[in-house]
Amino acid sequence: MSVQWYPGHMNKARREIEEVMTQVDIVIEVLDARIPDSSQNPMLTTLRGDVPVLRLLNKKDLADKARLDLWLAHWNGNKSILAHPFSTLDKADVSKISQWVSQMVPHRGSAEKPIRAMIAGIPNVGKSSLMNALLGKRVAKVGNEPAVTKSQQKLKVTNGFQILDTPGILWPKIENPDASYRLAVTGAVRDTAIDYEDVALAGLKFFLADYLEALTTRYKLKDISSDPYDVLKIIGSKRGALRSGGKVDMHKAAEVFLSDVRTGAIGPYVMETPDMIAEEERRVEDAKAKKEAARLARLAAAVPQRQQASNVAYRQAQAESNNESTDDKQ
Repeated sequence: MSVQWYPGHMNKARREIEEVMTQVDIVIEVLDARIPDSSQNPMLTTLRGDVPVLRLLNKKDLADKARLDLWLAHWNGNKSILAHPFSTLDKADVSKISQWVSQMVPHRGSAEKPIRAMIAGIPNVGKSSLMNALLGKRVAKVGNEPAVTKSQQKLKVTNGFQILDTPGILWPKIENPDASYRLAVTGAVRDTAIDYEDVALAGLKFFLADYLEALTTRYKLKDISSDPYDVLKIIGSKRGALRSGGKVDMHKAAEVFLSDVRTGAIGPYVMETPDMIAEEERRVEDAKAKKEAARLARLAAAVPQRQQASNVAYRQAQAESNNESTDDKQ
């Protein structure tokens, strides 16, 4: 499975971001701390160019701190990137944003030259909640599903700090299928765009490999199978996801599991590490190179065939021309 979800308003949002980026001093990119890389939008990275970015790893209470620290170390040393674990529910975190932004843009921050920050990120990472927390009032609609915000809003935090909200946008093509699954597992795409069972099985495969103890504790599993399908059936039977006759409703079982994953009921986790992403990127690039090589090979093979067909057509034309000349002489 490869999740692709690009409604029309997202294309419009991309154009809007591109237009206003020249007026922005810093980008505040809200990420999901459980998927620090997959929740980045590579299109945003391209659009911001040299504009510095403050990366807020939101939902830190749902994330495995040890793995989160790997990402902070990975980005450390890049002068254009400042990253911090974050929670929109933590007032201390919210109060630090002005300090972090001023650290990245020291030449602005007065009433005459306010810091102009763009808040951006993919759907369902907490951008609207961040805006409401910064301003101390409800100015942005908050929802528990992606793509709630659909237009830009420019608001004043203080005399020296302005924020511009943007719609959550996914990029048109998610090339890494593993990232597609992680986005779906954590709820970054609408549930109508995915198959619940497929996504739940992908999530279970991850937890079986990386957080087995948390999984067994949550569902009181013993002699656990290594097959995600079997485990999902057990979860369904334990949580009452049954049809008549006692048969497990796999869709309902998937709903139960994914709800537990997204709310943190299973426990804190992070689905990716820098090394894991580097390996996946290598595989994606290798696959693209092989696909391109195969395309070029097909083109090369087609050339002699086209040439041969052209030669045959030429000989036929010559023969017909000769026949016509003979007939004329007769």
